[in-house]
Amino acid sequence: MSEPSSSNPPPAEEPSASSEAPAGESKKGAKKAAAKAKKEAEKAKRAAEREAQLAAQKAAAVAGEDDNAKHNYGEWTPHTHVDHKRLHVRDTTAADEGKVIKVRAWVQNSRMQGAKMCFLELREERNWTIQAIVAATNPEEKEDPVSKQMVKWVGAIRPESFVLVEAVVAKPLDPVKSCKVSDAELHLRKVYTIASGPEALVLQLGVANKPVTKLDEEDTAEETAKAVEALSVSDAAASAAPAASLATHLNNPVMHKRAPIQQAIADVRMAVRKLFSEYLDDRRFVQFEAPCLIGAASEGGANVFQLPYFEKSACLAQSPQFYKQIEIAGGRKRVYCIGPVFRAENSNTPRHMTEFTGLDLEMEIEDHYHEVRNMLEGVLLHIFRGLKDRCAEQIELVRSVYPCEEFMVPAHGKEVRLTFAEGQKLLREEGPEEFKDVLDDEDMSTPQEKALGALVRKKYGVDFYVLDKFPESARPFYTIEDPHNPKVTNAYDFFMRGQEILSGGQRIHVPELLEARLRKKGIDPASPGIKEYVDVFRSAGVPPHGGGGIGLDRVVAWYLNLPSVHLASYYPRTPKRLLP
Repeated sequence: MSEPSSSNPPPAEEPSASSEAPAGESKKGAKKAAAKAKKEAEKAKRAAEREAQLAAQKAAAVAGEDDNAKHNYGEWTPHTHVDHKRLHVRDTTAADEGKVIKVRAWVQNSRMQGAKMCFLELREERNWTIQAIVAATNPEEKEDPVSKQMVKWVGAIRPESFVLVEAVVAKPLDPVKSCKVSDAELHLRKVYTIASGPEALVLQLGVANKPVTKLDEEDTAEETAKAVEALSVSDAAASAAPAASLATHLNNPVMHKRAPIQQAIADVRMAVRKLFSEYLDDRRFVQFEAPCLIGAASEGGANVFQLPYFEKSACLAQSPQFYKQIEIAGGRKRVYCIGPVFRAENSNTPRHMTEFTGLDLEMEIEDHYHEVRNMLEGVLLHIFRGLKDRCAEQIELVRSVYPCEEFMVPAHGKEVRLTFAEGQKLLREEGPEEFKDVLDDEDMSTPQEKALGALVRKKYGVDFYVLDKFPESARPFYTIEDPHNPKVTNAYDFFMRGQEILSGGQRIHVPELLEARLRKKGIDPASPGIKEYVDVFRSAGVPPHGGGGIGLDRVVAWYLNLPSVHLASYYPRTPKRLLP
């Protein structure tokens, strides 16, 4: 080959600063070249991705040629159908042996047994679990085959994924001790993932079903880091992991609520509501609905949530108290309501929430205010006895996580009713040294209440009792004073395990007497909200009446002896928590 002749033009050179081309054109050309290079690089990248995708599809197609079960598993689509009758896990027994059924459930955990078999635990609700087995069949199998690829795919399903399966009910060789359904198992023929679980669960089911440790509302950065380091998709690792704090539970509401312990608590809570309503409905009480938005503080205090309301200011109701009384004034003889109550108290304790559910009743008094006290006592005793009958399984489950002694209920005719002065006397004579000088005209502190609860249990063998005749200084302005002793009132509190769950008493129904007591308490009868309340009793004659308000969350928490009332609430609200 000959050398290039000297007549060929020399290669082009990069323009220099002394080039005749304008500087603006040089910069413009450089930008165009860079943009073109970037475009070409992106084009090459997309081409490589397409080639990789095609190669993967081709490889899958080749593998699928040997997978005679490829239509029996995979991601669920709207076209996926399993036509057999649905059977719930909790209803499955050995008597169903041989039936072909469909089940929708969560994968609680899975374990591969070699390359051809996988064991799963399927959970449908609460702690209802059943063992499932998927095993590869003979490759020549034509009807409902299970391939090794299918077994491998099923074994890789993430915990807490929601699946649809077709299975044959079988009787295991031995009872399955790890599942609640122990006398039956499922032999899977089809498995479809409806919703896949995450790669790693922040709060695993095994941990969520353990007792909470730290009751503070906030985790430190160090605690959060430790929790993240402990993450694992392994069920064994979850079971061995330490229990989580209350904050971790509440910050992960889905897994918190999936835990059987939490569902059992929720079942007890709803049973309390139903028992409350049933008892009162049978005694001719009428249910009504009280508003949550009100124009002024209902209790005359400062612990109220205020919010803008168009051109005015509104409050969240601290109590349905006034509205229960309006219902009585309006001609009802007995009423009750169930609804939210709001308290703007910066109390960060396991006993308090800024929003809780109240079970409230009000009734006309014919002869004595103890008619009301005894009605409230009767509804609570009905609840306690009803829970023992209706929720025995849930209570047993809760006690397996939070061990405690059985809640001691007084026998019929053996109810424990003490006056406030008798309770203080018992503390002085038999209580801890620190309560030797408690006074009869000062309200009880929380430590006093707990100490008295322990004394009552020891002396009377009960966890539920009534304190009556509270001192005048410890009750709100609408409580009537004892006509024989104005230092005390016709008012009472109810206690469970030494903690208050109800406050109530007889109300003042005479407007002149009500105004006098308001002034005695330092409240202006003409102040907003209060004037309208007094006017109710001026507008028409109102019969004597009384009632009380029960804290639903506390009833559940103290009956089950939970470490925090927050665990009895669906979505607890505290000074530090507004989410989820």
